[in-house]
Amino acid sequence: MAREVERRHPRVRWWCPQLPPSPRAAMEMVLGELAGWPVAGTAVVGSSLGGFYATHVAETVGCRAVLLNPAIDPARDLGRFIGDQTSWHDPAEHFHFAPEFVDELRALEHGPVRRPENYFAVIAKGDEVLDWREMTGRYPGVRIKLLEGGDHGISDFDRHLPDVFRFLGLE
Repeated sequence: MAREVERRHPRVRWWCPQLPPSPRAAMEMVLGELAGWPVAGTAVVGSSLGGFYATHVAETVGCRAVLLNPAIDPARDLGRFIGDQTSWHDPAEHFHFAPEFVDELRALEHGPVRRPENYFAVIAKGDEVLDWREMTGRYPGVRIKLLEGGDHGISDFDRHLPDVFRFLGLE
């Protein structure tokens, strides 16, 4: 997505930081950076746990969000992974998931989204990590592109970029 934003929309300000493992610290970092950005022109995109984070950011600041196979209850799902872990995208990258991170995740939970029109979700029925029914059920009223098959990483994401860009008002 970064490559396509830079190529097709070079005037868009792109910020995609490596987030710390602490959910509290991650959201402090993101919300701190976004504090000076205009809400109307701001959008967040997140995949898996990033989709959970994107929901928190969108609910907190009122911006738009694109969710890609979003985690629905990471406090429940990640509680069994306390300790040293490897990154999903780069197994050579290690981090420590501390027990207090479960409570930090719970603190970021929200009820139903307040403005469903601010959301676009791409959800794969073939996600091997998360249940597509739980994902779609979490976001009533949200525009959802439900993929037959697919996988957790949405391996064919390039095919869905035009829809993402249209939702963001870039196409």
